[in-house]
Amino acid sequence: MTDCEGSRRFSGRTALATFAAVTALAAAGVWFSQATDRASAVDAAPKTSAVRDVRSSGKATGGLPGLPGVRDCGFGEPEIKPKVITLTCADAGMVATGITWERYGAAEAEGKGVVQVEKAAAGAGADAGFPARFRLYGAKTVDGARAFTGLEVTYEGSTPLGDSTEMYNLA
Repeated sequence: MTDCEGSRRFSGRTALATFAAVTALAAAGVWFSQATDRASAVDAAPKTSAVRDVRSSGKATGGLPGLPGVRDCGFGEPEIKPKVITLTCADAGMVATGITWERYGAAEAEGKGVVQVEKAAAGAGADAGFPARFRLYGAKTVDGARAFTGLEVTYEGSTPLGDSTEMYNLA
């Protein structure tokens, strides 16, 4: 009986080890299958270094007089319908890029794009991009010009800081 009990115990351990290995492989497969989604989001948006090129190419106001704009990090002339908004002004480590505006009005604006996070800001080994929706609000006159003072970022999936919604002060 001792040999039989030993073989049952061995079979149980083998089955448990096999189950654990299969579960780990399945989880890894799900994670890797989503990697193409993450990679395409990163590829679809300009990299943070490229953001400087977009900004330096000129600021189009879209010919919409009277509408509030966005002052990058609270400075300069407000830009109407910006394609890029710096989220972390201290280090420019997080930048909203590739923004397309679906609705842009006097009180509020809504659009979508990608939040680019530089590896230093993300604490990771590579830059990352996170698809998100953006809502501008709180239009006020600031230094003689109309500007939105708040930005709400709602992520569509994974997030850089763990929160699905983040608020930024643009004033």
